Amino acid sequence: MRPLTLSELEAQVRTALAESLPGVQAHTALAPRPRRGWRAGYTPEDSRRAAGLLLLYPKAGQPHVALTVRAEALPQHGGQVSLPGGTVERAESVEQAALREASEEIGLDPTQVRILGALTPLHIPVSAFVLHPVAAVADTRPDFRAADREVARILEAAIEELADESRLRREKRWRDGREYEIPYFDLCGERIWGATAMVLAELLYVIGRPPRDPWAD
Repeated sequence: MRPLTLSELEAQVRTALAESLPGVQAHTALAPRPRRGWRAGYTPEDSRRAAGLLLLYPKAGQPHVALTVRAEALPQHGGQVSLPGGTVERAESVEQAALREASEEIGLDPTQVRILGALTPLHIPVSAFVLHPVAAVADTRPDFRAADREVARILEAAIEELADESRLRREKRWRDGREYEIPYFDLCGERIWGATAMVLAELLYVIGRPPRDPWAD
């Protein structure tokens, strides 16, 4: 299958946003097992809102997506890979929050991007947030700058690498005295799992490159 161009990706995302999104299927496929406190498609009424920017842009002639490695010292999810993002403040839309957080965390100039829309919200039980992934496009590679004390590293993952079936793997981990099986993407020298992997899985469904079933083997 030939690589998709950035304009083709944008068109496919826009088409998907006008239809029924594949979030439940994508999230379920990449969710760790057992799924403690999480149900596909369920959003608790008392959850706090968070927004993350799913930024697509060109680099070396290929579409990429920007991710961050969170600083180890952060109180939640330290050292993990995430979308640039954070809490939605009062009177903010999820789109406004995603752009503000991306500006603070990776130095993104909001005037450089086009907001396409929000993908499927995702409940994150460990933090009691519901993450709203906001898809956006930049026509040129932004001049990224990692925020001190918040972002250890900015990852620039090629969409073609994300869609490569060999990048999707599974491992066993012990957390809180229990063994889990965790699907993850092996990208940019990092294991991308949990909520971020679930969001990226929906992106792959949306652009017509759904990931293989990580539980099939």
